[in-house]
Amino acid sequence: MADPTQSAAAELTREDSSRRSFMKLVGSGGAAAFATLIAACGSSDSSSTTASSAATSTGTMTRTTAAGNAGDLEIVNYALTLEYIEAAFYEKVVASGLFKGRQQDLLKQIADAENQHVAALTATAKQLGGTPVARPQTRFPLGSAGAVVQLAAVVENLGAAAYLGQAPRISSKEVLAAALSIHSVEGRHAAALNTLAGRTITPDGAFAKPASMAQVLPKVKPFIVS
Repeated sequence: MADPTQSAAAELTREDSSRRSFMKLVGSGGAAAFATLIAACGSSDSSSTTASSAATSTGTMTRTTAAGNAGDLEIVNYALTLEYIEAAFYEKVVASGLFKGRQQDLLKQIADAENQHVAALTATAKQLGGTPVARPQTRFPLGSAGAVVQLAAVVENLGAAAYLGQAPRISSKEVLAAALSIHSVEGRHAAALNTLAGRTITPDGAFAKPASMAQVLPKVKPFIVS
């Protein structure tokens, strides 16, 4: 098995053969305003509470060796890399000046949830006896509020699918519980953003489709500065 602390990040930083596919992911157009997201999300307290639960779950784990948890450590660092991307995205959006008032407050709350995910996964990697993967440098096209909504939907849908894709591979019950609690929040974010972006709220129907590392990594490569 490849080094579990670096394999996903190393794959992400390889030069992508074509970055034009990124614009296809983002799509054209977008919502004219962000107000619909406020109504779709309702209170953001559930996101923060769920993220805190993830951190609590990981904090109760028994420290073991990285050698005995190589598979879980690889998954945790993969998830951590994705959460780094999400946290950086919302940080840049909050600082962009594209949103004001309640919209800006909501984005700050989502950013806080993503940062809590980063903290929980960092703690989990250490609990497993490993080294958390380094935070990558990122870049995002933030030309307009509509483009941000479209991109946010892409990011959140990918995140939710990525967690679901790794669930069957996780050995530790504690790691699985933490991953599923984060997945729940990512799914809620995705549903709200899908509605705002004019997409189907559940694009896969009644049952969400998982996405493997091989499917997710090429789609997030354009967010990483080589």
